Amino acid sequence: MTQSTHEVMAADESLLQRLVAAVLRFTLKSTLLPAFQSGVPMARQRSRIATVTKLTLAPRGASYCPGECGGVAGEWVAAKGASASKRAMLYLHGGAYCVGSPATHRVITGQLALRCASSVFAADYRLAPEHPFPAAVDDAVAAYRGLLDAGHAPGDLVIAGDSAGGGLALATAVRLRDLGVPLPGALVVFSPWVDLREFQRARPPAGDIMIVEPWVNECARFYLAGRDAAEPLASPIDADLRGLPRTMIQVGVDEVLLDDSRRLHARLAEAGVPVMLQEYPRRWHVFQVNAGPLADANRALERVAQFVRSGP
Repeated sequence: MTQSTHEVMAADESLLQRLVAAVLRFTLKSTLLPAFQSGVPMARQRSRIATVTKLTLAPRGASYCPGECGGVAGEWVAAKGASASKRAMLYLHGGAYCVGSPATHRVITGQLALRCASSVFAADYRLAPEHPFPAAVDDAVAAYRGLLDAGHAPGDLVIAGDSAGGGLALATAVRLRDLGVPLPGALVVFSPWVDLREFQRARPPAGDIMIVEPWVNECARFYLAGRDAAEPLASPIDADLRGLPRTMIQVGVDEVLLDDSRRLHARLAEAGVPVMLQEYPRRWHVFQVNAGPLADANRALERVAQFVRSGP
């Protein structure tokens, strides 16, 4: 991989895929957007996302087993019947640091386990408002240390995440570097939320189908609990990014976090980090969770597998 690459991927515009995309857009907008509103009780938001994601298609070839790593609860994901893999991945789910769980992201973790021939530990890190910053960072660091303690070589490890989990993946890598802990071989982030300051992003062409500014701002306040949003481990766009592992960023063009991905790409390149940004036109926030029926999601995850397998 060259030092910095930026690709705009061609969308799959077959008639069938246009229909699939339209149905998925409608379903997500009608089921998740009403719950992801400021003032809605957090218990209701968590219940809604858990219910909706039961309708997604987790790959049948993957197994999901509750467990722990480094003292952090979570879920181990692997190909059914596969022998132990030397490659392992720490996955950090999205949900604005307030909602979500390993169970809500089984499509992605299962696909990654199968495509990357890797064991995946999806961390059930502590959520706000019950556990504000930096609890999530502390849990992610502990889980990564657990993978090292299990005997995995740092170069065989990947930290990945989506949305808030993507920002958390960056913050975790920064914290590990500062602690002198050997870093993973790569980072993979989908639609990362890397700037927790008051939400002022440009509105995307087609609008986002599940994120509204008041909700994002409320979740940021819950997570920060009075701390400064500019703290590097809260908003890693402000961190010193030098020395981080090679990084892949994937983002849909039709979402309000598009600017976060572009800014992160620029900041990593400035810091000398090998980085690849892939933009997918007419795709929404963390569209990879629709792998299976959505061809672009399948293609995006296969590109991740190629990136992970390619080595340094």
